[in-house]
Amino acid sequence: KYLSLLFTTLVMSFFLTSCGMQSIPTEINHVDADWAEVLNQYKRRADLIPNLVETVKGYAKHEKTVFEEVTKARSALMDAKSPHDKAEANNMLTGALKSLFAVAEAYPKLEATANFQKLQEEVSDTEDKVAYSRQFYNNTVMDFNTALQVFPNVLIAPMFGFKTREFFGDVSEEEKKAPKVKFE
Repeated sequence: KYLSLLFTTLVMSFFLTSCGMQSIPTEINHVDADWAEVLNQYKRRADLIPNLVETVKGYAKHEKTVFEEVTKARSALMDAKSPHDKAEANNMLTGALKSLFAVAEAYPKLEATANFQKLQEEVSDTEDKVAYSRQFYNNTVMDFNTALQVFPNVLIAPMFGFKTREFFGDVSEEEKKAPKVKFE
């Protein structure tokens, strides 16, 4: 009886190590690290917003609703937890920032200031970093989810509670549409 238990344990150990179960925790760590980078970029973006708002406020004191929308959207982004909630909050912040930049366009002196230009460049740079980190996260999630869905992991992973992760998909229907350009 002891010999059969030892044999079964050795066979199961060999099976688990050779079937890729060792790679799943590594994949989980990659997914978590890439998600942390997405959150890091969103935090960087959110940290730039108050400076941008204060700069525009100095020129456009009567645009109170725009500033409130940006502040509300920033808070929603910081409070969101899941990839889906982050995506929705990101869409809300993107819309509010468009309004803020539209207000800034009405004040040529504001657009000409070095501080505003620098902040605008930083926001643009951060938008690129956010897009890259979301893409990288989604690629890592795809690799992880694929690892869980191939044989023999598809049989073993559920026994250990491993589940697929949610993709970060924050492209709204409005963002998918090509922008319309009008010349008047």
